[in-house]
Amino acid sequence: MNYLPNIIFAIALILGIGYFAKNVQKLIRNIKLGQPKDVSDNKSQRWKNMAMIALGQSKMVKRPIAGFLHVIVYVGFVIINIEVLEIIIDGLFGTHRIGLSILPESVYGFLIGSFEILAALVFITVVVFWVRRNIIKLRRFMSAEMKGWPKNDGNFILYFEMVLMALFLVMNATDTTFQNIASGNIVSQFIAPLFSGASEGTLHIIERSAWWLHILGILVFLNYLYFSKHLHILLAFPNTYYGKLTPKGQFDNNDAVTKEVKLMMDPDADPFAAPAETEEEEVPAKFGASDVQDLSWLNLLNAYTCTECGRCTSECPANLTGKKLSPRKIMMDTRDRLEEVGKNIDTNKGVFVDDGKQLLNDYITKEELWACTSCNACVEACPISIDPLNIIMEMRRYLVMEESAAPMELNNMMTNVENNGAPWPYNQMDRLNWKDE
Repeated sequence: MNYLPNIIFAIALILGIGYFAKNVQKLIRNIKLGQPKDVSDNKSQRWKNMAMIALGQSKMVKRPIAGFLHVIVYVGFVIINIEVLEIIIDGLFGTHRIGLSILPESVYGFLIGSFEILAALVFITVVVFWVRRNIIKLRRFMSAEMKGWPKNDGNFILYFEMVLMALFLVMNATDTTFQNIASGNIVSQFIAPLFSGASEGTLHIIERSAWWLHILGILVFLNYLYFSKHLHILLAFPNTYYGKLTPKGQFDNNDAVTKEVKLMMDPDADPFAAPAETEEEEVPAKFGASDVQDLSWLNLLNAYTCTECGRCTSECPANLTGKKLSPRKIMMDTRDRLEEVGKNIDTNKGVFVDDGKQLLNDYITKEELWACTSCNACVEACPISIDPLNIIMEMRRYLVMEESAAPMELNNMMTNVENNGAPWPYNQMDRLNWKDE
């Protein structure tokens, strides 16, 4: 018996999975560059969110057409890849359609028939997606940040899926053993006549070629994910689990700053009183974020999870009125900078060496940050619980508290709070004069 194909298959499988595992380790390391954030609360609600949003696609279908098409691809791709188990067993042990020897012919035929229907539906749906992007040119796919690699990346994924589905159907159509049982060839029976003039040997070569290309294509696709926006296939689950549970309008406040502001606003507070020994406040070394390492690990997970669908930007009132802000670009810039930092660490043997760049200004401008109205429309629109607003607010916090670089209107207001204990430009003694008018 010739074991060479099995050895080649095993080597390809080990290399493919090994390279994927290496990239997963790099991904986890990059995410851990972020600041700590406790998300251990309310585990039951988190599991529910993951089941409803990531698995159940509940937010995706809020836009019915795109949502329905996405569900077809999502369900089809997941279920069809059950067939990969049979391919791996056949590849490692030299069997052919091991499922036929384990399962009743009718059950095996039902499974493969279901896979063929889903493969055909996925192929058609992916073509529709390609048309929407490249022919109809939906506005949310035509933004400035979607030029070049992001546009090509979206198309590459679609081509991958088309080819993988086509190879699966061709593999079945040219497998004479499978076609002869006449069970499960629901779609492939209509493709088989295209090869009716081919000899048995030629059909076998085509079937084997399609089989090899299908499994190698899946391994290539798996490893392409790290470099693609389609990491959300894997990261949507942890991202929705760790998603924000507090009300969307509720912001994180620093305790030390909150105490100071309360003292300023409290007319009975003694600004010269010594703090109690039990009230020692831990003042952070840096307020807000100017680079990716200043953001929380959850922000960085969000950045890697973003699928660039553009729903956030299409709902953003600032973007709709012509402002420079695009929440999608905020996430893409964060991911790009994080990747740059990760490569810096790789190059310098595990240590980050200052490259003179940062997320603020080199990727995201002040104009973008101050265009945000903090309305949470982007957070509500995201189908996988990404929070661009939190990144924006952390970078604003840095601008205000570290650089005093807020717009003039905000600086005037904060100066009034500091000097007068109120946002208005009146002396504290005059704060109640309005009641006499």
